[in-house]
Amino acid sequence: MTLLHAVAAELRKAATLPATLVAIAVAALGSLAITLLNSVNVRAAIDSGRLDTVAYTSPVEAVFAAVPMGTVGAVILGVVVISSEYTANSPDAGGGRQITATLTATPRRLTLLAAKACTAVLLVLATAAVALPACLAVAQSVIGEAGASDGLGDVVARSAGAALYWALTALMALAVTVLTRSGIVPLIVLIANSSLVSVSFLLTRLTDLAYALPDLAGMGLFAGDTRAGADGALDPLTGGVAMAAWAFGLLAVSALVLTRRDA
Repeated sequence: MTLLHAVAAELRKAATLPATLVAIAVAALGSLAITLLNSVNVRAAIDSGRLDTVAYTSPVEAVFAAVPMGTVGAVILGVVVISSEYTANSPDAGGGRQITATLTATPRRLTLLAAKACTAVLLVLATAAVALPACLAVAQSVIGEAGASDGLGDVVARSAGAALYWALTALMALAVTVLTRSGIVPLIVLIANSSLVSVSFLLTRLTDLAYALPDLAGMGLFAGDTRAGADGALDPLTGGVAMAAWAFGLLAVSALVLTRRDA
């Protein structure tokens, strides 16, 4: 089976998984909800003249402050495209795992992993292509002309950066799932780090090297001047390269493991 055919098959498979729809909903609707909340707070501050209560007045900043919620959806997408292979079927179906049938159809494991990675990236980018413009429209409609304006080029660049951030996060989630052969560990660790307490950010209190960790390194892709507020933060290009290195490095390790161990 060629890579193109494998990707098509994996996309069809992913479309049948309820968890895929949940992940897309979390990324899109979650980002919309946070954007709306941010925008309402900004509009209230502008109307009351209490600008000291908000960190920004730009509709664009209201959108990109919500990007971490979309990251949760990206993590789920990266996990489910591969974790479903290791989930045991019901006893009525023999109690086996899907990975056996998948490797029978696609015996070349590197092709399978590449197809899984392409599937995760395509789903994430499609979600971002819908969610980010919708968030921008919501923020603009709520805040309106009362907020600070941003250049179109900056908005487009940061939107592309946010989509790339989500895609690289999904690839890292996929790679960790391959290594653990379970979706539980990457879901707990990566979602908690993205939405609750960032271990990477806590480590910056100890060393500036923590800014090279993937989640903080890539923040400059979309967060602009608000990305970290510290001298050790990486610029967008360097941070993007560092995050990509983490993602493809983890994928390389997972590929090595996948080809060397039993299914």
